[in-house]
Amino acid sequence: MANIASAQKRIRQTLKRTARNKARKSRVHSFIRKVEEAVAAGNKEAAQIAFRDMQPELQRAAGKGVLKANSVSRKLSRLSARIKAVATA
Repeated sequence: MANIASAQKRIRQTLKRTARNKARKSRVHSFIRKVEEAVAAGNKEAAQIAFRDMQPELQRAAGKGVLKANSVSRKLSRLSARIKAVATA
């Protein structure tokens, strides 16, 4: 355990930040899961609505540094392609 005040403060900050980032990442995964479930069910309209709800959440996570920008871009691109594939099938 840290004895120096600044180290103790840093530990407190890290714990708060970790909890916040974990909550954000969990929220992002929930939004992604909703899109994937709609795609699996073959429901294009629900998938598009879930995708529109998911986009700002992913961008926010990238902006906050929880996820990398390229990862977010890749996820959006792949999910968009899967939604389009549902439309043609």
